[in-house]
Amino acid sequence: MKVLIVEDDLALAGVLSYTLRQAGYEVSSAYDGQAALDAWQAESPDLVILDLNLPKLDGLSVCQQIRSRSDTPIIILSVRSDEDDVVRGLELGADDYIAKPFSPRELLARVQAALRRLGSTVIPGPLTAAGITLDRERLELHRPGFDPVQLSALECRLLEILMLESGHVVPADALITAVWGPYGTDRTALKQLVYRLRRKIEDDPSAPTFLETVPGVGYTIASDIS
Repeated sequence: MKVLIVEDDLALAGVLSYTLRQAGYEVSSAYDGQAALDAWQAESPDLVILDLNLPKLDGLSVCQQIRSRSDTPIIILSVRSDEDDVVRGLELGADDYIAKPFSPRELLARVQAALRRLGSTVIPGPLTAAGITLDRERLELHRPGFDPVQLSALECRLLEILMLESGHVVPADALITAVWGPYGTDRTALKQLVYRLRRKIEDDPSAPTFLETVPGVGYTIASDIS
């Protein structure tokens, strides 16, 4: 899968490029609006990450021109004061948006969600954290000394986000967006998903030691599972 990053902040573009490459995506970059259209036409990316404030040709114009010719998923990057521009971008056909500042890993979750919603298939490599390995292609969790654990697609997405944010607490609302997409669900559904996942990976689901709840905030995974 190929992602085109359109961002005139070279440092941010570099961070995003590195994060996506580590997740198994092919990445190209453009640093102004006209270069973005040229790259999109030449390379036919599967998804575009598009900043709104661009030189030569603004992001809204780029979004409009891409959408007039293609259904390529577009995720808008914006600062929080650009709410009107974000609304305009969504009206022009952008699929999602994320406000700066943001975690690159949060953006990765948005990318995956956008591709899933459009029926694209991304098969990134195994993900290792906290002493376990998640096979995202086979939807399996591997733990040393134990048989592989088969996960559902939602369970795999939830565990993937928590592993990508290993060492950090992920807010419940961020998990809902990452797992179910921008229209989300409610916290009851998230709690049920956590419960199902714990039944598969915890020695005692009623006293979890791996997938931990942080009351009033969200969830995190322990630094190791034994």
